[in-house]
Amino acid sequence: MLKVGFFSAQRYERPFYPEGARDGVVIEHFEQSLNARSVMLCQGLDAVCVFVNDQLDRTVLERLSIVGVRLVALRCAGFNNVDLETARELGIRVCRVPAYSPEAVAEHCLALILTLSRKTHKAYNRVREDNFDLNGLLGFNLAGKTAGVIGYGQIGQALVRILKGFGCHVLVCDNEPRQGDFTQVDLDELLAASDIVSLHCPLTDDTYHRIGEPEFKRMKNTAMLINTSRGALIDTRACIEALKAGELGYLGIDVYEQESELFFRDRSDSIPQDDVFARLTSFPNVLVTGHQGFFTEEALAEIAATTLDSLAAFERGAALSGEL
Repeated sequence: MLKVGFFSAQRYERPFYPEGARDGVVIEHFEQSLNARSVMLCQGLDAVCVFVNDQLDRTVLERLSIVGVRLVALRCAGFNNVDLETARELGIRVCRVPAYSPEAVAEHCLALILTLSRKTHKAYNRVREDNFDLNGLLGFNLAGKTAGVIGYGQIGQALVRILKGFGCHVLVCDNEPRQGDFTQVDLDELLAASDIVSLHCPLTDDTYHRIGEPEFKRMKNTAMLINTSRGALIDTRACIEALKAGELGYLGIDVYEQESELFFRDRSDSIPQDDVFARLTSFPNVLVTGHQGFFTEEALAEIAATTLDSLAAFERGAALSGEL
């Protein structure tokens, strides 16, 4: 039997990953994130299953190797939180969920776009206080606007389809030549021309702070920036300066550079410690959600099916889906 520790386990996940034995796999849930402090919990495990904010650096991976962990299964698509080179050195295999319901994230992008463009979050709060004044709620049409999509993977493709349905002119920036009902351009042209910019690329050394001070200078000062990929694609401090200077019209993010210390926990009774995040959320033209773009029934079911299949395949000695 393969003993697997599920770290950063949330209540909403448990129905998808029931504890106990299934297909040669025994699951144990841990609410703690996996990091250098919690790695001691891995004693007696054969594998760990982790999420976006678990930290699997060299120190953690070396300790996992010592206690006999042979597999790291990511129940997400991104893998920037795993030191893959060290994992290979130690003989620890790593797999992920390479694709799951791209429409879930693309539709969340649209939710952020429409909420910001029509100010429905502000209208909701007003109406609950019997305030039906429309002043300050003036929005804009998506039809006829230019939308720039950076990264044309499955989520980017799903968003392009949605934006075309709203009547947008779509620009795409991607490392590979792409074809479709859009215009492919380089990053500078996309930033200069777009009314809406949405990020859909993985976080790598090359894409770290892809949108920083120079990029904000190139964008329209009325533009909307959306990020549902990884927080560090945006230089948050540069973004705050752009907002303060009126160089960015709107910001909608589902991810944040330092989210591992914030997201997926109830901190409503805690004193805020992140001054950068507090400043970011103080702007009236900023909308933040807590990394919920993936959070649909369909997406969770697909993630669980792929993850459990990979664990069972590892136990059988078969090939793994999404092995890195």
